[in-house]
Amino acid sequence: MTPHDPRQAIVAEAMRWIGTPWHHRARVRGSGVDCAHFLVGVFSASSVALVPALDLGYYSSDWHLHQDRPRFLQRLAEYAEPLPAGEDGLPGDIAMFEYGRHAAHGSIVIGWPLIVHAYVKERRVTVSDAVRDADLAQRFAGFWRIKALASSGSRFTIHDSRFTGVE
Repeated sequence: MTPHDPRQAIVAEAMRWIGTPWHHRARVRGSGVDCAHFLVGVFSASSVALVPALDLGYYSSDWHLHQDRPRFLQRLAEYAEPLPAGEDGLPGDIAMFEYGRHAAHGSIVIGWPLIVHAYVKERRVTVSDAVRDADLAQRFAGFWRIKALASSGSRFTIHDSRFTGVE
């Protein structure tokens, strides 16, 4: 792992958001964020700069329950690509989860199955084990990779006692 590894920069930036309260349509580290704005906030941060600071427009907190089109995935597809089924996500990739009719919850892989995400269930940005958390495990919908990372296959391991026994 090098100091200029984009995957390391993504994970480091995502970790800076831990503890930020969950707040629908917000994107202010330390004050409030939802899962969509969390992804934009991390991937557009100056230390990462892989996507622009997108305006996600208005969306209701229950949009995923009432829409027939996969709005989240359509927007995600502008900047990321789904990984083939069976391929594990690398640190810095996006893990998607189905809520309602579509994949409607995004997270950032730390080192699968550990993810960091703005989780409404916990009302904050947190680290979760996506295999041990029964709700997440049953909703897993696949991995996506930011297009700018498609050629970067670097792997690294997190050695941090905060993640021992993450539930």
